[in-house]
Amino acid sequence: MNGVMIAGIGNIPFGRYPERTVVSMGIEAGLAALRDAGLAGGAVGMGIFANALAGKLFGDLTIGQNVLAEMGIAGIPVINVENACTSGSTAFHTACMAIRSQEADCVLVVGAEKMCVPQIGLLSSGNSELDTLLGLVTPASFALRARRHMTEFGTTLEQLALVSVKSRRHALLNPTAQFQKPVTVEEVLASPMIADPLTRLQSCAMADGASAVLVCSERLGRRLGARVRVLSSVLRSGEYRNPQDLVRWQTDYQGARLAYEQAGIGATDLDVIECHDAFSIAEIMHYEALGLCPEGEGGRFLESGAAALGGASPVNVSGGLLSRGHPVGATGVEQIVELVRQLRGEAGQRQVSGAKLALAHCMGGDRAADTKSMTAIVLGV
Repeated sequence: MNGVMIAGIGNIPFGRYPERTVVSMGIEAGLAALRDAGLAGGAVGMGIFANALAGKLFGDLTIGQNVLAEMGIAGIPVINVENACTSGSTAFHTACMAIRSQEADCVLVVGAEKMCVPQIGLLSSGNSELDTLLGLVTPASFALRARRHMTEFGTTLEQLALVSVKSRRHALLNPTAQFQKPVTVEEVLASPMIADPLTRLQSCAMADGASAVLVCSERLGRRLGARVRVLSSVLRSGEYRNPQDLVRWQTDYQGARLAYEQAGIGATDLDVIECHDAFSIAEIMHYEALGLCPEGEGGRFLESGAAALGGASPVNVSGGLLSRGHPVGATGVEQIVELVRQLRGEAGQRQVSGAKLALAHCMGGDRAADTKSMTAIVLGV
């Protein structure tokens, strides 16, 4: 990934915006990224827009062209990306490929989503999937993994709840996070059951929001004074093998290993990590797949404090999906925004001291016990 840099970032706080459109949120985040980079819209050579649900909910297509046009940017290639929860990180990966291939010198990546609407319904991998029709909707899938992890490795209900406690504690330090109230283990376990053993406070809530990143060549990045480099970017889809292994997303293990190899680092070199914690069990499983702890030790790793701010491997100091919020199309971009702030030393009270290397991990969709999409992106200064 030599030569790919991040020149600007922007976002809006995640939450509920009943009066706003996907386009208006995307515009605000995109303009913020341009201001952060000190660039005018005319410098953008390509636009990539990430969104997962607007087509389904509102019948909107080619939203990226609408967002950029309203920003005064037209006549350039614009790509619209849908890849479930990795829509934003897939858009970012595509931007990196465009820079490396010299298709563009500067790419604006915008992710935006509007989920707080009555018609959204229950999210799943799609009603054309037999497993979904038989009841394997998203919460049920993660609940099966939680029960299997508890059986195989001794992970406890309290350890699952601690993910949410840590998440809310970190979110208190992030002014753009959706939830700003701490919770206790007892409160997490006592909240309404969604899919046993996962309660409501262990499940990410609906959110609206938008984030943007300006990706550029090294030549332009140096001129703009950019410091953050993209050391590797990996996009993979699942193996979909049988028999199903409910405690290991094999694509996670493979993708993380490849990202580390490309960046020339190991998991222990990372200073800060943002990972896909749509449900509490997911974060625990990702600790293991990302190499932060041995397989089966995720619950105990969390309990030790290693994944908290101030620990050896701080994870989701933004509050993560559980507390920062999870507007699907924006999530993968927002992970990059958070890590750029960390690497620049601009994260305020949640700043990881001396952060030099960071990992953004995301995954989306389920099929035959593996993930449909997984991204692992290593950033450094």
